[in-house]
Amino acid sequence: MSKEQYFDDQSPVIRLRVWVFGQMVWGAFLAGVGLAVVGAVLLVIWVASFLLPEQSKQAPSPYGALEINQPVQGVA
Repeated sequence: MSKEQYFDDQSPVIRLRVWVFGQMVWGAFLAGVGLAVVGAVLLVIWVASFLLPEQSKQAPSPYGALEINQPVQGVA
């Protein structure tokens, strides 16, 4: 093996650029993992929806009680 230290020959600017690039790649990897986790959760919810009976998908809206139907008086 060589006794030369190749990292000592690099300028500090090159070392900083390599370090910054490594940090960006690591951050992109973690963001990709987070996106994959969210996608997996959504996929599980979507698959579970197929296991539910058809009647559960035809139920009335739970927000029906919040709707207020008042007749509007004539506007002059």
